[in-house]
Amino acid sequence: MECHYCDRAADIAVEKDGIKVGVCKEHFKEQMEQLADSDWLDGVEEDLDIDRRE
Repeated sequence: MECHYCDRAADIAVEKDGIKVGVCKEHFKEQMEQLADSDWLDGVEEDLDIDRRE
């Protein structure tokens, strides 16, 4: 899977309602920084179903 924002391989993939989107680490960090500046992340941890694969 490729990153949604560039042509690099996706390091992280998120799926919701049957739609899967991948992002590379760089773009993931950029998006998280933007979200951290907003109030959107407040309390979202309880809503996440994280599948951590290594």
